[in-house]
This record gives sequence, structure tokens and C-alpha cells, in this order.
Amino acid sequence: MTTKTTQPAATEAQIVREYGPFAASERIHGVTHDGQRVWAATGDKLLAFDPESGEPTRSLELACDAGTAFDGTHLYQIAETRIDKIDPATGQIVASIPAPGSGSDSGLTWAEGSLWVGQYRDRKIHQVDPHTGKVLRTIGSNRFVTGVTWVDGDLWHGTWEGDESELRRINPQSGAVLERLAMPSGTGVSGLESDGAGLFYCGGGPSGKVRAVRRPQRAAASNGS
Repeated sequence: MTTKTTQPAATEAQIVREYGPFAASERIHGVTHDGQRVWAATGDKLLAFDPESGEPTRSLELACDAGTAFDGTHLYQIAETRIDKIDPATGQIVASIPAPGSGSDSGLTWAEGSLWVGQYRDRKIHQVDPHTGKVLRTIGSNRFVTGVTWVDGDLWHGTWEGDESELRRINPQSGAVLERLAMPSGTGVSGLESDGAGLFYCGGGPSGKVRAVRRPQRAAASNGS
């Protein structure tokens, strides 16, 4: 269901650092964080970099044209119409499930034993069984959905329409918008992941960059209400 209630005013997103562009990587499709490194999906390889130095540390040659996630052990990667489960130590695909959007999927994150998958033009976020690909529930949005992340019980997603992008905290039951962070004009958000602390990492689409954005303190203290 698309939410049409009054939205809060947007505040300016605080970009604290930019990474990239990276060699031979023209576009960022998805991002995740494994507790130490940031992983960026660049189309034909997953690139890991150190968020302190900004230097690449690993790359895995894999199809990766949308969102990326990490469950504490494995990476998950949208590749066209499927979601691959990847052993990050070897780069091997250990399992695959169908993606709910059959190719129209965007963001991806892991939370509470499930995968959460954004569907861009359908303006939806699906909770998906990571073993079967079954859609467990669907949350509507009133904007195109790019990246998706959960942190401290809060559900956030990226938007990107024209030259405008935002990070939005939404109610995970109703989809109502609770908080909006506006990115600078022309700064797209193609992927979104929290570091579990005070930062979001945002894929920058064709800029080839990943941007670190400060997470608002009030969101860190809330519970997605």
C-alpha cells in the first residue's frame, strides 16, 4: 500500500567522506559492510575496501548489478533475476534463490534472519526467506526504492528520482515516512548500508563513488516508531 500521509521536512544529509572512483569500476550498484570492510558491487566484480584508508583490499569476479548484503558469514548479491549467496573467503556461490522482482530489484540488506529487497519502480520493499526466496511481507513506499538497510530497529531506504536523492527512515509496518535526509542535487543513491554505528554507506551510481553519510542521533536512539 502506498503511503500518502504528510511527510516530515527533509534535513540536509551530512556527507563525511567520499571513496573512489575505483580503477576499472565505472558504476556502483550496491554496498554492504562486513564489520571491517565496505563491499561495493560494480557490475562484474565485488570490490572490498578499507573505510579508514579508502584502499581496495579484495575483489571477487561475480555478476553484481544491484544490491549487496552480509549476514555475518556470507555475502548476498542480486544478479539479474536471482540472489546469490557467496562465501567471501573463496568467492564461490554456495546457493541461489529467485529475486522477487525478476530483474527489477534494487537494494538488498539482511536483518532478523531475512533478506530485505527493494524494488525500484514498484516502490516496494520485500521481506524474503533467504532459503527459498518466498516473499514473507511487503512494505510500500511513496518514492522509488534504491538501497535498503536496517539499523537499531530502524528501516531506511534510499530514493533516486531525476537529480534528487534522499535517505528515508520509514515505519516498517505502514511504510509511513518518519525522517528524510536530502542528498545534494545530482548526488544519486544506488545502494545503502549502515555500518551498525554512526554511518551510512551510499552507492553513487555512475559517479563510481561510495559516500559515507552521518546517521542522525535521534534515529540511533529510536525504534522505528
